[in-house]
Amino acid sequence: MSAQDRLTDGLYGLGWSTVRKLPEPAAVRLGRTIADLAWKQRGKGVQRLESNYARVVPGASPERLAELSRAGMRSYLRYWMESFRLPAWSAERIKGGVEVKDLHHLTEGLAAGKGVVLALPHLANWDLAGAWVTTKLGIPFTTVAERLKPETLYDRFVAYREGLGMEVLPHSGGTTFGTLARRLRDGGLVCLVADRDLSASGVEVDFFGDTARMPAGPALLAQQTGALLLPVTLWYDDSPVMRGRVHTPVDVPESGTRAEKTSVMTQALADAFATGIADHPQDWHMLQRLWLADLDPAKGTT
Repeated sequence: MSAQDRLTDGLYGLGWSTVRKLPEPAAVRLGRTIADLAWKQRGKGVQRLESNYARVVPGASPERLAELSRAGMRSYLRYWMESFRLPAWSAERIKGGVEVKDLHHLTEGLAAGKGVVLALPHLANWDLAGAWVTTKLGIPFTTVAERLKPETLYDRFVAYREGLGMEVLPHSGGTTFGTLARRLRDGGLVCLVADRDLSASGVEVDFFGDTARMPAGPALLAQQTGALLLPVTLWYDDSPVMRGRVHTPVDVPESGTRAEKTSVMTQALADAFATGIADHPQDWHMLQRLWLADLDPAKGTT
């Protein structure tokens, strides 16, 4: 392991071991302080966040974009502070930490025994939402995690999420899609963060007026298993409670090839994501390149 990898792993380990012990008000203050320092330094992540917000809020002045990126970094650090502390939260704290509108789409879909795919963008805290699903609703689910470097950091994330009651599969695993399909055919729940394609072979969608790529997996799983496909958006307000909404189901088109159906369904997900992001842009933690025009044309990746 390189020195940089050891440093990265050590810093995350320090966060989980130290921040989780802080009183909640102290953790909130620490997160805001770190966010403001990072924002003032205007590193690559902050600049990319601001560039992405410029697409989400067209016509925004430089002052408005700066204001948004500062709020965005505070939201991003709130995510991290919550995530570091989640393993120490009581069941009651988790149950009271989230409120979701139109939850009936999820509960009725599972009651029908069809299996459900929840697809989310990088809004607010998807880990907290997952912990709420397993703790408040008592529903286990399967998700996928990007293989991070160093490998020890990936192992930390897997252990953390499994500790919250999630089954975690590797994004790059050759059997991952088949396992997800089996869970759905058994009437289970699968949750996928799905606004950024990690394979460079995703589906092109119109997203805030320009072309981006999003993963085909959610649409393909729904087609192959008959599972219900539900977009979900999350956001913060000024309270300690995170808000969420389960959007109306994305139907499988009655006609067309598999690729055509996948394109239509993925565009519908992108449209639902865009609605949530436009309403709460500061809670969209996209510090990477997303639109094709911003990607390296030689590699098609960030």
